[in-house]
Amino acid sequence: MFTSVNDFLNEWKQEAAVTQKVLDVLTDESLNQEVSPGLYSIGSVAWHITGAVYYFPSQVGLKFEIPNLQKEAPKSAAEISETYKTVSQRLTQAFSEQVSDEKMNKMVNLFGMDMPVQAVFRLLIQHQAHHRGQLTVLMRQADLKVPGVYGPSKEEWEAMNAQKS
Repeated sequence: MFTSVNDFLNEWKQEAAVTQKVLDVLTDESLNQEVSPGLYSIGSVAWHITGAVYYFPSQVGLKFEIPNLQKEAPKSAAEISETYKTVSQRLTQAFSEQVSDEKMNKMVNLFGMDMPVQAVFRLLIQHQAHHRGQLTVLMRQADLKVPGVYGPSKEEWEAMNAQKS
């Protein structure tokens, strides 16, 4: 639960930085990696994460300028990464300007459920973490070096242990 604007902003900045780190590893060649034919690919999951950074806040009335998120997922990993960075930064700015501690408790309806604004932003973070997990599995299947998210990745752990030897 976020009891203040700063609570959300502090957590968002950490989560967005981790997501950015993951997106920065993607390559154009990896974007078509699917878990199974016809299911999400790396590119579509990454683009979905990016779009959600605008979608959730827009549902509670936050307004900020964004690139075109309605288009099909770009074929460029750099474009997805840069778009995420832009949308995330603009969310941070808009949130700090348009949301007050009092507004955090205002009730809104999302997906047919009444909830406080703070719960919408908790869902945004949880939604991003959920899809980031899917993304890292697909990245592993695409032979990409997966960065650590909530601790070191396999490769980072091995490098740390090698330095101790």
